[in-house]
Amino acid sequence: MTGKDLDVVTVGHALVDIRFIVEFFANPDQESPIIKQTRGVGGSAANVAIDISKLGGKSGIIVKLGLDDFGRMVVDELMRHGVDVSGVRVCIADTGFTIVIIDKNGRVIMYGFKGAAEKLEPEDIDKKLISRARYVHIASLRPDTSIAVAETAHETGATVSWDPGRVLARKGAENLKQLLEKVDIILANRYEAKSLTGLEDYKEAADKLLEYGPEIVVVKRGKEGVYVKSRKGEEYELPAFPVKRVVDTTGAGDAFAAGLLLGLSRGYSLKKALIYANAVAALKVSRLGSHSVPSHDEVIEFIWEQGLW
Repeated sequence: MTGKDLDVVTVGHALVDIRFIVEFFANPDQESPIIKQTRGVGGSAANVAIDISKLGGKSGIIVKLGLDDFGRMVVDELMRHGVDVSGVRVCIADTGFTIVIIDKNGRVIMYGFKGAAEKLEPEDIDKKLISRARYVHIASLRPDTSIAVAETAHETGATVSWDPGRVLARKGAENLKQLLEKVDIILANRYEAKSLTGLEDYKEAADKLLEYGPEIVVVKRGKEGVYVKSRKGEEYELPAFPVKRVVDTTGAGDAFAAGLLLGLSRGYSLKKALIYANAVAALKVSRLGSHSVPSHDEVIEFIWEQGLW
C-alpha cells in the first residue's frame, strides 16, 4: 500500500442538483406550492467523494464537466470539501444537472440531464490519481470507461467497488459481464439487483451476482436495511437505523457507500463497516441535501446510542 494516501477515488458523474421541497407531487393540470428551493453538487461520484471527506477520510474524483457556471460550481464545492480534483476533465458540452422534487414525507422524484458527465472516456482516466487510492468506486458510469477504470485500479492494487445506477442496471448482468468480472464489491439497491438478474428475491439476486466474480454483493434495501453476501461465506442482514423524521432520501445510497468504503479503508471488519454505513445513511436522510452527511464523531455517537458498538 505504499503511496496510498487516498481512501477512495470515485469515478462517474458530478452534476448540479436543483432541489424543490413541495407540498405534494402534482398531477397533470395541478400546481403544488414550493416550500423551499436549494441547489448544490450531486451525482453519485461527487456525493461519495464529498461524503468521504466530510466523514474525515481522504478522497479524489475523476469526472467530466462543462466549461460553464455549473461546472465551476461543482469544482468549487469539491475543493471546498478537500476533494482532490486533479482528475477532473472538461469539455464543451454542458455540465449535467438533476431536478430533484421532494415531498413533505421525504419521497423523491428526479429528472436528469447527464450532459458532460457521460462523455468521460477511457483515455480521460487519471492513472496517477487511481494509483494513490486504496479503494476505487465506480458509480453510474458507461461500461467502456468503467472497465478501463477497474483494470487500472487492479493494476495499482486498489479494491474496486461498483454502483450501477438504475439506468445501467437495466442492461442486465449478462450484457455487463465483462465489467462484473472486474469488480470486487457490488453496491446495488433492490431495484437494481432485480434489473441486473431478473430475480425478485434479493438474496437470490445476490447469489446470482456473486457468480460473475465479485467478492462481496451489497443489496441496499432503503428503510428495510441492507443485505450482504460474500464469496467467503459471510452473510449479513442488518436493519436500517430508525430516524425521527425523514427529510430527504436523495443521496442516501451514496452516503451508505461512503461509510462502507471508508470503514473498510480504516480496517473495520465487513460487519462493523456495514453498521457504520447504515448509521451514516440514517443520519443523512434526516437532513436536506444530497451529501448532508454527519461527521465521524456524530456517527460514532449515534451508533453508541443504539448500543451496537
